[in-house]
Amino acid sequence: MKALVYTAPFEMQYRDQDEPGQHAGDVIVDVQAAGICGSDMHAFHGHDPRRNPPLVLGHEVAGICQTGVHAKQAVAINPLISCGQCEYCGQGRFNLCPERTMIGMTRPGAFAEHVAIPERNLFVLPPHMNPVHAALAEPTATAVHALHLAARAAVRPLSEARTAVIGGGAIGLISALLLRAYGASDPLISEPNPLRQTTAARAGMDNLHDPGKSTLSEDRFDLVVDAVGSAVTRSVAISAVRPGGVVLSIGLQESGGELDARKLTLAEISLLGCYTYTPSDFQAALSALANGALGELEWVETHPLSQGARMFGELDKGRVAAAKVVLIP
Repeated sequence: MKALVYTAPFEMQYRDQDEPGQHAGDVIVDVQAAGICGSDMHAFHGHDPRRNPPLVLGHEVAGICQTGVHAKQAVAINPLISCGQCEYCGQGRFNLCPERTMIGMTRPGAFAEHVAIPERNLFVLPPHMNPVHAALAEPTATAVHALHLAARAAVRPLSEARTAVIGGGAIGLISALLLRAYGASDPLISEPNPLRQTTAARAGMDNLHDPGKSTLSEDRFDLVVDAVGSAVTRSVAISAVRPGGVVLSIGLQESGGELDARKLTLAEISLLGCYTYTPSDFQAALSALANGALGELEWVETHPLSQGARMFGELDKGRVAAAKVVLIP
């Protein structure tokens, strides 16, 4: 089969590749659409010790199941593979399973014509759902899970909260769109890239902030979502949140930096981390996409898988306006 293979930092090759090997309980899915995630870019930069070349990356995927109970059905894939037997799995918190793994990490991913996945990880698509839209279920599930955690920690409902999202990439934009769908009034997006600012505006998000021109006001927001995860954005988030508010960390750009522990303590800030999603989050994400909760999704850009290496390069240089690039085998 043809696949886009991560062969070294800053190097992707479109080449012939062996068919994916199958573990017990696996089925093969013909890939129709696979999105490029920020974690794929992290691997491309050589900064992810969990993703070692040569490796087929890609875990945001929709396609047609070849075999098993769902043969010939259109499906989205939950790429997170858990043991199903530990304490966390028993609680339904599969994302915290200590044995968890993922396609595009320790197993071949979805930047290929075919991918192997446990049958239990398949979600059948609603009738006539666009596979490109279905490939967004994975990042949308991440945002759904994150905002669910934030809602549990917040003093008042999200619909009453003044909210800000740092980062206008896919997760940031989806988080802002979901906040709007949940009734939050005019969520703010802070994004320095003018191309992404334009994309967010076209998606209907008109409360935009350029951190290159001014800083976010201190003590202003009830909820601040850090969809970048850098030392700088963590500092900005702590500064911008109101006393008694919530800072939600989704991004994983880097782990270093200092926190304002004094404000965190004296202002009684809730600082939350979140990782991926549960199956119920994934199903909720698919439903939101199918029901149009995220709008027309005009901020998604598609390219042939054969052009994947070029698109990784364009994303690396910040030349892509789209919040999400989806590759089509």
